[in-house]
Amino acid sequence: MTETDWLHDRIGSAHRGENPTVLRRLDAGFAVIGDRQFLPGYSVLLTDDPAVTRLSDLPRARRAMYLGDLERLAEAVERACRRLDPAFRRVNIEILGNADPYLHTHIWPRYDWEPADRVRLPVWLYEEEYWRGGQHALSHRHDGLRAAIGEELDTLTGQSGPRG
Repeated sequence: MTETDWLHDRIGSAHRGENPTVLRRLDAGFAVIGDRQFLPGYSVLLTDDPAVTRLSDLPRARRAMYLGDLERLAEAVERACRRLDPAFRRVNIEILGNADPYLHTHIWPRYDWEPADRVRLPVWLYEEEYWRGGQHALSHRHDGLRAAIGEELDTLTGQSGPRG
């Protein structure tokens, strides 16, 4: 197994403890920090079942758990990013599913320092340079951000009562 095998099996590797992007195991999925950090704090909620391809595949009770996880991760990203960068604006939440076949949700922090021609548009319109290469790749320089989001998740999980 190579260091990047988890990229081809994000959910299975998360279950096995081999996915280095996992921030926390939640009730119905995994909170992970994004591979690309051109918008610092970008995170994803992965379903814990790779056979689930859309939100409507989940039974209502499980769907509510997934959406609860989503709400918690989005708020954790918002709190951490607001604390770390005064130019934080808001989070955008997207369930797309056009490239990866399993249910997952993108949580994109948005900032006042973004280029004026990009700040009001979907992040998918950022140029290719933001999506490739090492400049914006997740690395050890993001450890503080990872820790901040994880701490906020822990706080919010404690506030929401028992898990299970």
